[in-house]
Amino acid sequence: MTKDKSIFIKNIYYMLSYAFTTLQQSDDEKVAKEEFENIHNLFAAILSKGIGRQLKQGLYREYLNRKEDLPVMRGKIDMPGTIKNQIARKQRLTCEYDELSENNLLNQILKTTVMLLIRHAEIDTEYKDELKKEMLYFSNVDEVEPTSIRWTSIRFQRNNQTYRVLLSICQLIIEGMLLTTDDGEYKLASFVDDQRMNRLFEKFVLEYYIKEHPELKASASQIPWALDDGVGTLLPIMQSDIMLEDAESNTVLIIDAKYYTHTMQTQYGISTLHSNNLYQIFTYVKNKDAEFENADHTVSGMLLYAKTDEEIQPDNKYQMSGNQISVQTLDLNLEFSEIAKQLDDIAAEHFDRSKDKVRKQHE
Repeated sequence: MTKDKSIFIKNIYYMLSYAFTTLQQSDDEKVAKEEFENIHNLFAAILSKGIGRQLKQGLYREYLNRKEDLPVMRGKIDMPGTIKNQIARKQRLTCEYDELSENNLLNQILKTTVMLLIRHAEIDTEYKDELKKEMLYFSNVDEVEPTSIRWTSIRFQRNNQTYRVLLSICQLIIEGMLLTTDDGEYKLASFVDDQRMNRLFEKFVLEYYIKEHPELKASASQIPWALDDGVGTLLPIMQSDIMLEDAESNTVLIIDAKYYTHTMQTQYGISTLHSNNLYQIFTYVKNKDAEFENADHTVSGMLLYAKTDEEIQPDNKYQMSGNQISVQTLDLNLEFSEIAKQLDDIAAEHFDRSKDKVRKQHE
């Protein structure tokens, strides 16, 4: 999908930076200036810097329940275990107690991910050495089975908020790059699959507009069905990827961001847009349009594809039942300033206030 791998890998960092905004703080800016030959080195560098910062703050610890045979009482006595010791003539009390420990799931996921990176042949020695040094502080932390991690069950609170970004990157690495070998061992695949890249692409575009275009309301909003009788039983939820709104002018742009290996579908030698994508964005637009009833408004839709090396690249605008549906590509192989300009131009084309902002940026 890429013509210049080094530019694309560098842009993965920028996409991560917007998707997980705290990456843009402090020394992580150094990551963007480094040259990376492969994406594994990039992930290793980001994790190394993030874990290093976390070690300065201290590893997150939480109370874990322990049961142990002890010579003196600690916590509360477990009677069945103590009786068993008495029968065996052991002068020990079986005690249950809570212990503040760093051997919790958050640190276990960090260690598991780092060990996968360390074992990977394509990661340069300098990054492996940094990670190995940091793992000395994880000597009391266990590794976990990568495929057993229930990401949706992880809860963050005030004491472990700093782990949110690190674990998001761990999830991207483990879910998107993990393969099982014939002998049951785990290794990292050569690249993140399209599904995970699609999620990252969506989140990047959304967070870019949230940060760089505060004059608009950017969100991933649900769209209610325009029902004649109000009965919506069993109807699926319409969840947009990106919705840009200007309340002053009642102008809305709904963007569906897509990251595919092949942008077009081909049948009998004829290339067309993915029909399901087009049906979906049209449905979103028409149902959102119905919310405004008689008020002056503009609702448009856009399919935004990550550009591929295919000969045919979509760049079309269609007028459908009173609404504009456009199809456009975003070239991720350009310098990031050019990627940002492409996104800014999309906003400027659809919103007057964004047009004024973009014009001032170039004056």
